[in-house]
Amino acid sequence: MAGQKHKPQRTCIGCREVKYKREMIRLVRTPAGAVIIDPTGKANGRGIYLCRQLTCWDKGLKKERLAQSLKVNLSPEEVTVLRDALQSELSKV
Repeated sequence: MAGQKHKPQRTCIGCREVKYKREMIRLVRTPAGAVIIDPTGKANGRGIYLCRQLTCWDKGLKKERLAQSLKVNLSPEEVTVLRDALQSELSKV
């Protein structure tokens, strides 16, 4: 009897909703301390997940949930770079 394959789920740090991992965008704090978007979902480092919605990203960045979850301090320049990367990531979909 073949069962359904397990689909991993993750929680968005913006809206706190649980969704399938592939429906979300992963951010990673690399061992060097940089914060990057991880399109493969396999990069080394501490990772968090956000929905593909601007409201979740705004909540994550404004309330510093992103910085707290990744255990890193983000400069205003880094926040701007992440917002730009988000725009390009969302335009792919």
